Amino acid sequence: MVLVHGRPPSLLAPPGRPPGDPTAGYGGWIKKLVARLTLFLGRYRLVQGPPSDPAFVLVAAPHTSNWDFLLMLAMAWQSGVKVRWLGKEAMFKGVFGPIMRALGGIPVDRQNPAGLVEGMAAEFGSGESFALVVPAEGTRGKGEYWKSGFRRIAAAADVPIVLSYLDGPTRTGGFGLVLQPTDDVVADMDRVREFYADKRGVRPENRTEPRLREEVAATTDPT
Repeated sequence: MVLVHGRPPSLLAPPGRPPGDPTAGYGGWIKKLVARLTLFLGRYRLVQGPPSDPAFVLVAAPHTSNWDFLLMLAMAWQSGVKVRWLGKEAMFKGVFGPIMRALGGIPVDRQNPAGLVEGMAAEFGSGESFALVVPAEGTRGKGEYWKSGFRRIAAAADVPIVLSYLDGPTRTGGFGLVLQPTDDVVADMDRVREFYADKRGVRPENRTEPRLREEVAATTDPT
């Protein structure tokens, strides 16, 4: 893959080490060990590694169970990807708040999300190498639409979208399609649907078809 637009080559990691590799410094071997143990206990295999881009929005789907977060984090640590992720504000209250933040969590007030897109675009603009994990489905239960925040953040920050996945029936997971968002939301989401067509999640019955409300507006005849 190519370098994210506007980023200097100095942000790229040395050959053989992913950009923003959290396992490269102090405590890195612990994260590798935890990642391997989590995947072993979950009986999942990482079958496709991440792209070489220094920064990107990572869609974690299908989101169908409580296992998803742990398995996604394990795949990222196993692959040497530094992740930051968006979570509902309630997860960061009490004694678990510092733990969630240490794991890369960013609290989001879902009732008042104003400024989130601009704030995350500014984080990308700071030059830090990381993958921002966005739960596009918004819930682990079956829903009607995905949330469009992943597209809006990627477009505002001028970084690519990377699709990651879990497939329960084959007990596999990984990183896949890399997509630069365009003005054609339907065409973009057609590619997303094609990629996820055979990815069923940990609990396939809870899978939400990749579709945005914006697609309905884009295809509605104004007459």
